[in-house]
Amino acid sequence: MVPRPGSDINLVSNPQAIAGVEAERGITSMGLSICYSTLRWRNPDLPAALAALKEAGWDGWEGRLSLDWLGPPSRLRRVCADAGMPMAVYTAAGTPDHRDRETVERNRRRMEFAAEMGADCFMFMNGGKPEGREVTDDEVRAAADGAEAWAEYAAGLGLEISYHIHTNCLVDSIDHWKLYMSRVKKTGLCIDVSHAKLWGYDPVASLRDFRSQLNYVHLQDYSSCTRDEEGRYHPQWVSVGEARGVDFPAVRRTLGEIGFDRVVTCCPGEPAHEGEDPVSESRRSTAMREYVRSIGF
Repeated sequence: MVPRPGSDINLVSNPQAIAGVEAERGITSMGLSICYSTLRWRNPDLPAALAALKEAGWDGWEGRLSLDWLGPPSRLRRVCADAGMPMAVYTAAGTPDHRDRETVERNRRRMEFAAEMGADCFMFMNGGKPEGREVTDDEVRAAADGAEAWAEYAAGLGLEISYHIHTNCLVDSIDHWKLYMSRVKKTGLCIDVSHAKLWGYDPVASLRDFRSQLNYVHLQDYSSCTRDEEGRYHPQWVSVGEARGVDFPAVRRTLGEIGFDRVVTCCPGEPAHEGEDPVSESRRSTAMREYVRSIGF
């Protein structure tokens, strides 16, 4: 294929040229970057959606889409460069709690993709709980050992992984969270401040207590939460700043005090607005970006 004049096709094998184009179009290295979680996106018009996120004021995005939709890193780098919107974090499909070959290999491909994209880290969560009984400490330890195997592979790619705490998963209490983190050495931590609070762990205290392992932060907001007979949490998620279920200004001050200088990602509420596509969602996210900017992000 012969490149068009002015096209980016010759950037594929030229990282220095890619870096130059990124700088020209406003992509900077990840310092403290305020990014948007695309957890609601399904098969988006990615160039248009990323352009809308840029217009809304975000510094980057957390990607969760399948590799067959994203295409090769060479293609996605051009899309991100055109929009001035880097992929800050890429996420797992499945969990290191499970050691089967398919899960391991699928996520090695995703880690390789994240590394080639220059993502700040690769995020994952726990799987579900066993049915009809309590989670044992040994199960938590085994899940942490699985994460360490992922971290070892990622380290060979120059990539960090980040364990995202989440209610209603295998690790679902403060004690099990602490046990899990005591077991890992190479695996980083993503504290979602809303899930910490739902467990009864003050978000500010959790950021301080785990700061040596912290490599990613999620901001998420909820207006109310109930628990059912089985102990499952049922929060009503809203966009960050709508309910202020978490003291987000205190979170911002704490991140500054502990010297956190990585990626902070904001999550939209649910359910998605009826008939709303990713471009419309990105435009609506302007209000959330304005709120977090108002408190110092």
